[in-house]
Amino acid sequence: MAYTTINKSSSLMNTVLYSGNSSTQAITGVGFQPDWCWFKGRNFIDNHVSIDAVRGNDKAVYPDTDGAETTQSHYFSSFDSDGYTLGNSGIMNLTGRTYASWNWKANGSGSANTDGSISSTVSANTTSGFSIVKFTGTGANATVGHGLGVIPKMMFVRNLTSGSQAWRVHNSSLASANVLYLNQNSASSSDATSFNSTAPTSSLFSVGSNTATNGSTNDMIAYCFAEVAGYSKFGSYTGNGVVDGTFIYTGFKPSFIITKRVTGLENWMMFDNKRLGYNVDNNFLFPNLNNAEVDSDQIDILSNGFKMRTTNDAINNSGGECIYMAFGQTLVGTNNIPATAR
Repeated sequence: MAYTTINKSSSLMNTVLYSGNSSTQAITGVGFQPDWCWFKGRNFIDNHVSIDAVRGNDKAVYPDTDGAETTQSHYFSSFDSDGYTLGNSGIMNLTGRTYASWNWKANGSGSANTDGSISSTVSANTTSGFSIVKFTGTGANATVGHGLGVIPKMMFVRNLTSGSQAWRVHNSSLASANVLYLNQNSASSSDATSFNSTAPTSSLFSVGSNTATNGSTNDMIAYCFAEVAGYSKFGSYTGNGVVDGTFIYTGFKPSFIITKRVTGLENWMMFDNKRLGYNVDNNFLFPNLNNAEVDSDQIDILSNGFKMRTTNDAINNSGGECIYMAFGQTLVGTNNIPATAR
């Protein structure tokens, strides 16, 4: 049984598919003015792109690479009331190419936060448990305010200034000294200097001396996620290695899922309900790779969670631990009315 205080999940997080036109193009149907947009071409090889309202619409950073932030005025023109307007860049908007964007609502361009020993600019949506945090690193152990008011369960952190710095990922299922790397297939490893071996609190997250999360005088960005019952879930599961695979209970029907095996060299995997078709889910992308979309039966998206339908070691290795993040909506019940599987 799950409860939700969110009436409509797609007003806070939504996937949109579109086709390029090699010109400026307004994409609508997001359902809100997004503050973070994550893009990927589906039918061709090219990088993922992340653009957010705190850094500005001409600033791009790439989830599948360790490259620094770039200024790209031809990628993205504006955040709009029901979506966004694109420029004519091939990575985002070329005729004959298809694209997906995953969109989150925060709170605009953000405001000053002085909760931590490092001041930050924070755009926080406490209803959905999502915040965008920008700060300048010091190179020494420090804390940063995230604005959520509850403990984040997952964070993506990236040095915007310095290249060759892997994205650091915190997940609450991992030991506080352990991290994952969004742009790599690496297993979880001990990296005490990234988050100072300290779990986040309801107001702060910690950073150590690692350049990847706290480079001296470097600009940093963090995308922080807290769990909201009936809307979002962050955790771990253990695979069983058979087609009748592990079931992961979320308490809602997921519309977006990312998984990563933490005990082996396996790719991250990304699913959503817009590229779904019919169960078994036939389409996925790799967050750590620039590959085109793959059509291969992997999971069932169910009314109260998702179930593995593959022996793929990346998501269902026998005894293999995986972390996940999922967003969606209960099928039955809103505003503290129970929702159960049917």
